Amino acid sequence: MDKIGRTIRRRRREGKTDYKARLGVIKSSLPRIVIRKTNRYIIAQLVETDIAQDKIIVSVSSKDLLGKGWPKELEGSLKNLSAAYLTGILLANKAKKKEKCILDIGLQRNIHRGRLYATLKGLIDGGMEIPHNQDCLPDEEMLSSNKKTSEILKTVREKIKHG
Repeated sequence: MDKIGRTIRRRRREGKTDYKARLGVIKSSLPRIVIRKTNRYIIAQLVETDIAQDKIIVSVSSKDLLGKGWPKELEGSLKNLSAAYLTGILLANKAKKKEKCILDIGLQRNIHRGRLYATLKGLIDGGMEIPHNQDCLPDEEMLSSNKKTSEILKTVREKIKHG
């Protein structure tokens, strides 16, 4: 219980939901892009919000990049900046309607030029319209840190765009 004697909601107590931010998302009536990091992958989803429930329209994971040309020997690096960027492009490519959306990173740390924002950059480069601050996105130099990564990024991006 709170100091006032009010019971704290279970999902807030578990650190899963910020109800104040969720109310703002529901009031906007725009679909949202939900980006989550796991220990191995980046997961991105296009979600429409109803008052009581959320409906996932399109969902992709960085694991899907293995079928798009990501090298099998680099399977352990499916959560780096390049994989996050390509996951964003993959979601934008799968989402047929290129409508205006809002970003939802939940209770994750807001680290500028990090993996979450690399996914956002991929979504924007894929044609999605998402309000953002240009300063928080990683630049091309960060996405392709060495020559091998640059080649992988180029080949996988082409395979995603051409089906």
